[in-house]
Amino acid sequence: MNTNWRLGLTFALVTALMWGLLPLALKGVLGHMDPITITWYRFSVSAVIALAWLGPRSLTQLRNLFRAGALPWSSLLVFGLLGNYLLYIMGLDYTNPGASQILVQLAPLMLLLVSVLVLREDFHYLQWLGVAGFTVGLVLFFHQRLSNTVETDERYLAGVGFMLLAAIVWTAYAIAQKKLLLTFHAKDILVLLCVGGSLLLLPFSEPSQVLQLDRVQLGLLLFCGLNTVIAYGAFGLALSYWEASRVSAIVPLTPLLTLLFTWILSEWFGLAIASEPLDALGILGALMVVTGSAMAALPRRQQ
Repeated sequence: MNTNWRLGLTFALVTALMWGLLPLALKGVLGHMDPITITWYRFSVSAVIALAWLGPRSLTQLRNLFRAGALPWSSLLVFGLLGNYLLYIMGLDYTNPGASQILVQLAPLMLLLVSVLVLREDFHYLQWLGVAGFTVGLVLFFHQRLSNTVETDERYLAGVGFMLLAAIVWTAYAIAQKKLLLTFHAKDILVLLCVGGSLLLLPFSEPSQVLQLDRVQLGLLLFCGLNTVIAYGAFGLALSYWEASRVSAIVPLTPLLTLLFTWILSEWFGLAIASEPLDALGILGALMVVTGSAMAALPRRQQ
């Protein structure tokens, strides 16, 4: 690996920035398009870019991913990420960007726990301490809702349920990707995800809804489509220049960035963006979620 910590840190921060902005952009489009159509556009824009970038060779490689030995994992991969995207945007529709980004941090944590319990990977005691810190932080972040200080309606609870399901199916997707990466190149898997998601969602989407959008909303939708390629491209570049453990410790900054952007857009630009009611304990909880995620991601030699 050609190590360059400056480039690695830069690309890791770009990844966190893209993922931090994504729920805000999605929220701006949700009032004008249904979740399935938005998700179809996300996959379709990504598919066009991926195919243009990788060329016809990528399509020939897809046949190998559908061979008997790889077919179950390829199916789990596509349906897992597709389910994650749909459940995430449905959860976002019922909650708010800040809460959604905190809850979605459960996904990599679940992957770590599954890797320990099922794949028998090593897990250091300081990583368990990170899991404990994450759990306490989650309770503190939502403590006003848990204590009924802030009224929570059924829509919000449904949104939390969708987010939890999104984290579970993302874990299944990540395990499938781990298996496929032992044999196939990451670029070929990316094409499979983008093309597969676009084709599967097409019968259930209404692309004509895009005609109802104004210029700002069109820009937000385009950003949502580009976000996947930019974020995952930057993530891959970060891993090529920096240790995976260090990149994994930067990415959990995403929910803090979402909370910061929500506050800036609301306070400085006067945009009416739904936000989670936060007091000092809630802010402490958000910081503990981020710190716990980072600690859990670090292997023993980096602790």
